[in-house]
Amino acid sequence: DVSSPKHGKVDPLNMPHVGGNMWAGGTGGRDTAGLGGKGGPYRLDAGHRVYQVSQAEKDAVPEEVKRAAREMGEKAFKQRLKEIQMSEYDASTYERFSGAVRRQVQSLRVILDNLQ
Repeated sequence: DVSSPKHGKVDPLNMPHVGGNMWAGGTGGRDTAGLGGKGGPYRLDAGHRVYQVSQAEKDAVPEEVKRAAREMGEKAFKQRLKEIQMSEYDASTYERFSGAVRRQVQSLRVILDNLQ
């Protein structure tokens, strides 16, 4: 069951973590920032293979936990914007321009990685 969203512990060795309720950047778990899980406050990619919980499990997360996760995610987003000295308007403008060329940038990254 989910209880309350949190960032989770950071693994100094960046080992892959699947399931559970402890590690930031894990996959398929609960309550912590990561990918493929349920009840976490925001997505956090540690570069590992993603294990996805079912949509039924995600739908079963209580509304108060979903609300708390959204609030925590919004707070973390605003804090990050403050750290990089960016306003919410700047972020939305950046996202609009970035989204328009995202596929081309990804293709270019693949080409450059292959050249290296």
